Amino acid sequence: VDMPDVRGREKLFEVHTKAPFKLDDNVNLANLAKATPTFSGADISNMANEAALLAAKQNKETVDSDCFEEAKDRVMMGPERKSMILTEEQKRLTAYHEAGHAIVGRIVPEHDPVYKVTIIPRGRALGVTMFLPEDDKYMQSKEYLLSRICTLYGGRIAEQLINGERNITTGASNDIEVATGIATNMVTKWGLSDKVGPLKFGEDDSSPFLGRSASQSSKTYSDETSKLIDSEIKDIINSCYERAETILKDNMDKLHTMAEALLKYETIDQHQIDDIMSGAEPREPSDWNDNNEPPKKSTKESSIKGPAEEL
Repeated sequence: VDMPDVRGREKLFEVHTKAPFKLDDNVNLANLAKATPTFSGADISNMANEAALLAAKQNKETVDSDCFEEAKDRVMMGPERKSMILTEEQKRLTAYHEAGHAIVGRIVPEHDPVYKVTIIPRGRALGVTMFLPEDDKYMQSKEYLLSRICTLYGGRIAEQLINGERNITTGASNDIEVATGIATNMVTKWGLSDKVGPLKFGEDDSSPFLGRSASQSSKTYSDETSKLIDSEIKDIINSCYERAETILKDNMDKLHTMAEALLKYETIDQHQIDDIMSGAEPREPSDWNDNNEPPKKSTKESSIKGPAEEL
């Protein structure tokens, strides 16, 4: 079943918010559908259920837009892991890592807008930079793919610039895996390499078809071509890495400002990110007050995870 388009998502929201579900008057299902371009039917069902549970926990008579906003975060980024309290150094590392993703993502030519950045552990990640497409995407340009690779390396590069080469953490493991996969597909499947050309190399990852031995080699090209493919993949990665590094070096002031904002507020949204990227101080969250106390310290160790993309 294909992923639903915006009209399909609106109809799914209508199905999952029928009576006895009590919708607040400030909830617009059409707007919810537009704000969830990557959601499947199951995601929409989960989002509606989460919103209803949040409303019940807060003793609300109706499920309002705030409940749906938090429910969307839970579906996209995972639930908050309030039991995991990071040390100040872990929070600092995570803040710079996520700020690196966000800043590169904002500056590269083509990328989905930054929706939210948080250093509150969610799901299996210690921090999340969430990008949300403005509309449904049915194809991706070469520039968009290169921009994604740049953004994926933003977290690792930020760690390197702040803490030095020898203090880079394992937090970028998933970012590296996703970036390598995109570059590999660009060269071997999508014909987006000038040197290799518009050709497809290798077989699909599906099981061997009937009558073919599973042990039979699927390689259909020469060793020289294999070396060229490897070289092109590496060139794409290195070029994007250098591009992202240049962006962060040119925007070190914004990197520090965003990391400081994350350490103070723990979560910032697109409006605060707009403030930072314009050179201004980020506005305080609407529910913020100076009496908010930071979480207690803990010595629990964990590795930093990149964005929930997930990119």
